[in-house]
Amino acid sequence: MVELDWKAKMVSSDIPKKSPKLSNKLQVSIPTPFRFSNMSSPLSTSPSASKAYDYYLRLPELRKLWETQEFPAWKNEVVLKPALHALEITFRFISIVLSDPRPYLNRREWTRRLQSLTTSQIELIAMLCEDENEAPILDLTSSNGVLTRESSSAEVWKIHGETTVVNRTSEASLLPRLVTWQKSEDVAQKILYSIECEMRRCPYTLGLGEPNLSGKPNLDYDAVCKPNELHALKSSPYDHIENHENSTLYTTNQILESWIQTAKQLLKRIASGIDAGSFEAAAGDCYILERIWKLLEEIEDLHLLMDPNDFLHLKSQLQIKSVNETEAFCFRSKGLVEITKLSKELKHKVPFILGVEVDPNGGPRIQEAAMRLYSEQKEGNKVSLVQALQAIEAALKRFFFGYKQVLMIVMGSLEAKGNRVVACSDSGDSLSQIFLEPTYFPSLDAAKTFLGEFWSREQGESRSKK
Repeated sequence: MVELDWKAKMVSSDIPKKSPKLSNKLQVSIPTPFRFSNMSSPLSTSPSASKAYDYYLRLPELRKLWETQEFPAWKNEVVLKPALHALEITFRFISIVLSDPRPYLNRREWTRRLQSLTTSQIELIAMLCEDENEAPILDLTSSNGVLTRESSSAEVWKIHGETTVVNRTSEASLLPRLVTWQKSEDVAQKILYSIECEMRRCPYTLGLGEPNLSGKPNLDYDAVCKPNELHALKSSPYDHIENHENSTLYTTNQILESWIQTAKQLLKRIASGIDAGSFEAAAGDCYILERIWKLLEEIEDLHLLMDPNDFLHLKSQLQIKSVNETEAFCFRSKGLVEITKLSKELKHKVPFILGVEVDPNGGPRIQEAAMRLYSEQKEGNKVSLVQALQAIEAALKRFFFGYKQVLMIVMGSLEAKGNRVVACSDSGDSLSQIFLEPTYFPSLDAAKTFLGEFWSREQGESRSKK
């Protein structure tokens, strides 16, 4: 227990004057930070393991696709392109699962999971496309119903009386082909309806064959996503290994890395938005980032559907093993390590958001500013932003906690003991260090603790007077 003086200036004048004086001392329990044994940083891995991981997933070639800017005037390209790549790879994943000949495969559950994953991705892509005015689009209403020779996949129809709409469908994406395949027709149709529904708030639609009942312009999907170049990377360097889970593992992690790239670019946009004082836009991006962390967890959960015998055989064939006792397999992804660090570093933006500087003497200056922000309720954009920052922290820690469980279930506790994830009870492994470490935003946490205590005392004194 600690005893702290709470001065009246720490809370706004909007607090009722009948409340107890804040100069009274409050008894508040402050949790003791979790102590870890002396270990290396949890966000580290061996360069050789990361290099092997990159080689297996052909990440250098994927990064080249992500980072090539075809439309210099379109600022959102670096954020949206890898997200579209992830969506397109998911279409390929559906084809892989439905073509799998293994009789013991739980095809029904795989289909449900991939359909759910696709819907989650479409929701995020729609959020990224809102208020978008620079994307390369095809204005389909200007052709007056005339089909050009190079757009043989387009169709003409009328809405609202005499309004003519030419609805063009991507010629390179796999989704229109899945619609025509008997095994995948129902799944593909549901995906098209999801696109139609989720893109309603956007100024354009994706142009993948969705109904487009609003007659919106279509994103030039083939020019942005380049599905042919993307699907040229569908084969891993270890395709000679005869194991059906090889393509499953390879494709799952390509989807994961694509969304990690989107998160990386979004984090840069969040930081620049905060620095520019665009708190409302930054808050919106933070909530998208929170959703991406949740999506990464959903992607990792796909490992739970892999056949245990086939997967563990593949693990042996690929020679996947821990380099040392404290390394987590997921940290072989340099992108995941980077977005984890960048997400944690957002805590340094809090003083600027609150309009104060860090007290060099360690005083509660930031905490007091946070309490004023919460109690005055005058700057909703700032409140939303700091709430979104804490939401990112929660989603990040949930991801690593969930990954720890997935690792144990997929490999078994004895297989996972190489990185001490489940074999030790001292919680000293690299994953536990992340989700058990103290809050990234201690001042915000303390401000809510004291503000909650204040209102509890206020309520208690009100009852005692009755």
